[in-house]
Amino acid sequence: MDWIRSFQKSIDYIEEHITEPIQIEDIATQMNISTFYYQKIFLILCGFTIGEYIRNRRLTLAGCELISTNEKIIDIAMKYGYDTPEGFSRAFVRFHGLTPSAVRKGGSVRSFAKLAVEISLKGGSVMNYKIVKKDAFKIIAKQQRCEKIKDVRGRSDIPEFWNECYNDGTIEFLIKSCKKDGILGQNLVGMCMEDSVSAKDFPYFIGAEYSGGEIPFGYNIVEVPAMEYAVFAVESTDTESISKAIQQMWHKIFAEFFPSSNYKPKGNFDLEVYPTDKYRCELWISVENK
Repeated sequence: MDWIRSFQKSIDYIEEHITEPIQIEDIATQMNISTFYYQKIFLILCGFTIGEYIRNRRLTLAGCELISTNEKIIDIAMKYGYDTPEGFSRAFVRFHGLTPSAVRKGGSVRSFAKLAVEISLKGGSVMNYKIVKKDAFKIIAKQQRCEKIKDVRGRSDIPEFWNECYNDGTIEFLIKSCKKDGILGQNLVGMCMEDSVSAKDFPYFIGAEYSGGEIPFGYNIVEVPAMEYAVFAVESTDTESISKAIQQMWHKIFAEFFPSSNYKPKGNFDLEVYPTDKYRCELWISVENK
């Protein structure tokens, strides 16, 4: 219940400050989790990004005001965060299908309702997991920036990146050079991380535990801090189905595990740990007690 109430609190915060500049850090604070995990939770559970939600709510309210008040269009545009009439008009047409002037003359508008968190009977299935503590370690990895998309269950860029790394010799190099007696052993790792470079994409790393020595061109060293993890196993039969199974597990974790457990996500990264046969995976999510 605390998880559900705190998520609703974050939605209420957005509505209370909808005409003000809203920082993702302030929204995530309502759940007492990092911006990385708040954005991931929001996208997986809602099916759209927090930015899309805020924009659609503002355009909904702007449309209501155009119909129900005599406020100037430029004043309404400024109220909902648009600096120019042109920018407001473009966004308004994309959402409502009509210009603000056409709506003023009697056109209809669309409505994007405020989110309301409801309790429903879901789950009832067994989720096997374990809680483990790991010391800090380093990974040697290749990086690709991946777009933050609406439906993470339908994305193809990360599976394509894995295929590229198998085909160009990256995976073979990582297996040969990894720290075999380390925390990850011979397992490969996919790592999502939050950074401040862009709000539209994020860095995704494919790597293995770094054993020291020369770092070839095109590779990065990423330091992973000491952390406690909730670990969930996923298994399938081929590349396409393992990708779908991983995204389904992510949804179950945020929709079922965290609302009912004594843990909450912590930090700005998570790990997908793969044995070398690539059709099994463990999701390592950094956690702390609620």
